[in-house]
Amino acid sequence: MADLGFVRKEMLPEKAPPASTVGIIGWLRANLFSSVTNSVLTLLALYFVYSVLASVLPWIFVPTWSGTSVNECRELIAAAGHGGAHGGACWGVINERWIQLLFGFYPKELYWRPILAFILLFVALAPVLFSEVPRKLLWFSAVYPFLMVWLLWGGSLWLYIMIIGGFAFGAFVWALLSSESLAAPVRMALGVIAGLIVGLMIFGLFQFATGVSWGFVQSTLASFGAAGIVGKIILLLVLCILVPMLVISALVMSIGALASVALIFMGVKNNNALAKILTTFALMLLWWVVTCAGVSNIGLASVAELAHGVLPLGLEAVPSSNFGGFMLSITIGVTGIVLSLPLGVLLALGRQSDLIVLKSVCVIFIEFIRGVPLITLLFVASTLLNLFLPPGTNFDIILRVIIMVTLFAAAYMAEVIRGGLAALPKGQYEAADSLGLDYFKAQRLIIMPQALKISIPGIVSTFIGLFKDTVLVSIIGLLDPIGLKQTINGAPNAVWSGLNWEIYGFVSLIFFIFCFSMSRYSMYLERKLATDHR
Repeated sequence: MADLGFVRKEMLPEKAPPASTVGIIGWLRANLFSSVTNSVLTLLALYFVYSVLASVLPWIFVPTWSGTSVNECRELIAAAGHGGAHGGACWGVINERWIQLLFGFYPKELYWRPILAFILLFVALAPVLFSEVPRKLLWFSAVYPFLMVWLLWGGSLWLYIMIIGGFAFGAFVWALLSSESLAAPVRMALGVIAGLIVGLMIFGLFQFATGVSWGFVQSTLASFGAAGIVGKIILLLVLCILVPMLVISALVMSIGALASVALIFMGVKNNNALAKILTTFALMLLWWVVTCAGVSNIGLASVAELAHGVLPLGLEAVPSSNFGGFMLSITIGVTGIVLSLPLGVLLALGRQSDLIVLKSVCVIFIEFIRGVPLITLLFVASTLLNLFLPPGTNFDIILRVIIMVTLFAAAYMAEVIRGGLAALPKGQYEAADSLGLDYFKAQRLIIMPQALKISIPGIVSTFIGLFKDTVLVSIIGLLDPIGLKQTINGAPNAVWSGLNWEIYGFVSLIFFIFCFSMSRYSMYLERKLATDHR
């Protein structure tokens, strides 16, 4: 039988893949028309999208940008044949009021200041968000918060110089405490001074929480003589409550001061990291009181005011009542985002601490804030907070809102970061212990970087929610974009009365740009840090 075997001596040339499996056709077959069911659903979805766009696009693309009132817009729409008087958008309101929606009632001649602050914001964020940017720019990122406040609110530059000087002084104190050659008397003196300052802080916080002061007791006694029988009985009951509380507050101050002196002194003497942190913070606080706030009861004037009198450096002051629009939303949102992350990290670490008191405080704070709506905290910031402050105190409303928004976001941030800490294998903690690292170094070098990487989706989601929640400030009277919408509709001449979709659409577009950008950066950061399988 003949051998019919055959061996090819040369390889066949490569052939192109079938046209139905590559390119746009291949993608469509694989993703949209892979089966009968998917093909039917794709056609139905395309029909739905076509129906929506066929209704929306003619409403959007209308020649009404030159309109100066609602009636003129309707005339332009009717003249263009877009389905009657209400067949299109009235973009004249955006053409006329877009600057107000961006800047609120900020003085027009000072628009360069918020614009410059916004541009410098990206410069400050660049070395933080992108590793390719030179790390030397981090010094500008540290200075930018003070520069932003100065550009937006104005005032004397010396105040911010003194505040930055406080941080520089704190760095000097930290380096001094970390030095092994520090003399024992100097270490003892720093510990005692810091302990006394912390004790005074405890006394101030207790009085702030209870609203008890000698002045309040004296005013109650002064009104005792003019009161009737019933009034005298009520005042006596009030005094029976106030005086013990005042005595308790004095005891709390004394015990807190003595305990702080002892703990900080012993910690500094033993080179304890927590004691060094408390000492540094207390001395920084003393710096700020002396140089920025002044000590009125001993007649010490503010050093910043003295410096401004010698060499005036500053910008025209702009009151918070002029803030509005997206400038207000960005200011509250960016500040809340920047402050809530480190505060959330501290709360998460405090909740996992073995110290019962510290853990209890963090748990109570987190659970209380998470159990209260943000709008309630904003009402507290707007109205109730003034009741706990001394008469005549001028506490800026935007600052109050920023504090409440930051505390609200920090509570949620703490739980997100706690989830990242819980997701870490126990071996990472054991590895840090085996290297002989203390608690702070272990958290900074091993634990926290991994926990933050795991928590990136939750962190960015919290940031996006915080930025969108800034529109709630319109309920307490601040003129954010939503609050300005009511102002535009209710103007005295009422030329834009009845317009809703156009303004809400413009506001939604701007918010979408910011939130979508944060979401894209989150995905970029996740891909960049995805080192699990490398």
